[in-house]
Amino acid sequence: MEAEIYGRRIRAFRKLKGYTQEQLAKELGVSVSVLGEIERGNRRPTNGFMQLVAKQLRVPLEELFPLEHN
Repeated sequence: MEAEIYGRRIRAFRKLKGYTQEQLAKELGVSVSVLGEIERGNRRPTNGFMQLVAKQLRVPLEELFPLEHN
């Protein structure tokens, strides 16, 4: 369940910033399938991955975490 929430937040910010999955995956140095698994909640992202996403999307890291973690 928690992995699903992380994925939804990443997907929402990715779309808000105008990235396709392919573009963001390339910028992060991961495959599209890995990013897709994270966005669908099938894989929990590491803290390091979350930091990369925040940096690439230019959002505070805290914004990517579920509300109960803020």
